[in-house]
Amino acid sequence: MLELEMVAALQSLKDSWQNVPPNWAGADPCGSQWEGIGCRNSRVISITLSSMSLSGQLSGDIQGLSELQTLDLSYNKELTGSLPQSIGKLTKLSNLILVGCGFSGPIPDSIGSLTQLVFLSLNSNNFIGRIPATIGYLSKLYWLDLADNKLTGTLPVSSGSSPGLDMLLHTKHFHFGKNQLSGEIPARLFHSNLTLIHLLVENNQLTGNIPDTLGLVQTMEVLRLDRNSLSGSVPQNLNNLTHVNELHISNNNLDGLLPNLTGMNVLNYLDMSNNSFNASDFPSWIPDLQSLTTVAMENTGLQGLVPAKLFSLFQLQTVNMRKNRLNGTLEIDSAYSDQLQLIDMQSNLIDSFTQRPGYPFQILLAGNPVCNEGTTQTYCVQAQQADSYSTPPENCLPTECSSDQISSPTCKCAFPYTGNLVFRAPSFSNLGNKTTYETLQKSLMLTFQNRQLPVDSVSLSNPTKNLDDYLVIHLQVFPSSQDFFNRTGVSGIGFVLSNQTFKPPSTFGPFFFIGEGYKYFDGASSGSHKSSSTGIIIGAAVGGSVLVILALIVGIYAFRQKKRAEDADRRNDPFASWDSNKHSGAVPQLTGARFFSFEELKKMTNNFSETNDIGSGGYGKVSFH
Repeated sequence: MLELEMVAALQSLKDSWQNVPPNWAGADPCGSQWEGIGCRNSRVISITLSSMSLSGQLSGDIQGLSELQTLDLSYNKELTGSLPQSIGKLTKLSNLILVGCGFSGPIPDSIGSLTQLVFLSLNSNNFIGRIPATIGYLSKLYWLDLADNKLTGTLPVSSGSSPGLDMLLHTKHFHFGKNQLSGEIPARLFHSNLTLIHLLVENNQLTGNIPDTLGLVQTMEVLRLDRNSLSGSVPQNLNNLTHVNELHISNNNLDGLLPNLTGMNVLNYLDMSNNSFNASDFPSWIPDLQSLTTVAMENTGLQGLVPAKLFSLFQLQTVNMRKNRLNGTLEIDSAYSDQLQLIDMQSNLIDSFTQRPGYPFQILLAGNPVCNEGTTQTYCVQAQQADSYSTPPENCLPTECSSDQISSPTCKCAFPYTGNLVFRAPSFSNLGNKTTYETLQKSLMLTFQNRQLPVDSVSLSNPTKNLDDYLVIHLQVFPSSQDFFNRTGVSGIGFVLSNQTFKPPSTFGPFFFIGEGYKYFDGASSGSHKSSSTGIIIGAAVGGSVLVILALIVGIYAFRQKKRAEDADRRNDPFASWDSNKHSGAVPQLTGARFFSFEELKKMTNNFSETNDIGSGGYGKVSFH
């Protein structure tokens, strides 16, 4: 008998999940074009089901999909349980993307068997345990994102016959932030053969020194070591990293001299706040870094005067030097940056400042002698919340929509696909610049259009910096042609955002997306977007339909009774369906093949033993029992 291992594996997935697409029916997922299933030569090569509101667990029987290359189940928060060890049998897998689900347990060591893997993104789940050292075997890996889990232990490096992350010579992204990783950052993790551009280990429990071998990775562009318990001096060779544009070492226990970052000429964002550096005058090298947009040096032991030329850096947007011992007169000459938004010098020893009319930026000096009692100057009051951004309508008046629908930027009522874009290291700090967001909107639309996705427009709103210093922006994607997306549209949008097909403008830096489950595949449920007349029409139609339905029931019953009699005759004649005068030749054509469950197939073939194999076909192996 035919052993359809692939079909059986998909059937097992279907049985393990709730809310699968309604067209998952029949025995041929490729021929029937099951939604979310991609095929080539009648073999399943991709499963993309992001934001489908799937619930359940990932069955170990997925190993039966031996040709699978892409598995994207992102943004299904009710997908729970552990990843099965058998996932390591999917040796042709190149993309494993499970962002924003509810998976837990340890990441299986068998993941190291997926040697074709290019993209591994397991962030924003509940995984525990150590980072598997076997990931070091994934020599083709480009993207490794394990952030926002509950991973513990140290960063694994190779030793003797044991693999480690230092073996990943072609990996560009190490994203390990927001876990519970501990121990020292191993010096052996870094060497000159690495091609890393992003090292993100913020918000962990790492201790010890920053290894000076980090200075060997000269491809580095974004470095986040903040919010750990790192100690000791910053390596003097850190300024070898001349391609770094984001440097975050804040909220650690670093001491000694402030690092000299002379030569880091593309540095946009510098945050060294809340460490235990030696008291020092304002660093003379900072005004020489012409690309700076943001300087954050809160509570870093600074003292003395702030040079006026700092504020003349032409890209400068934000200066935060709160809680230091800066003193004397704060001078801001007329050549200040036209992008400057905020100068925050609260809680210092500044005793003199002259407010000139027309300053377009905010100055905060509360907690300085210049703001002693009786002072009512605006710079002595607390910061005012800046206006938030929201995509405006495109030369049209917003439409009044039903309770579930939302008016799009093109003023059409629709059910958008929504979620949050999270940028881990933006190079800007001015959150009120609408041009920045307009550029992001255009970039999103261009990507969706190039992928021929059914998108009419996108809307961005409420950009905020969260406690992790991430920039979070709410995204709404509106459908074209109709007022809701189908499943293919949603999974296509989700995949573009989950596998980093979308590249935001470089100023936004590394990002991820957390999509929300989409509920409107068939329009609003319960008729919530219908007019009030819909209920009247339905009420009138129901009464008339009852008679039709009763007539159909009687007809179907009579037809089935006749068919049962014919089937009984056919069972007594096994060649009843054989017409030797047609193309059948001398071979009878059997009908009524039986479906077997996955467990029955495993039992009859001795758990798919190779001793039962007699060949292979388009759907997998052919076996006998």
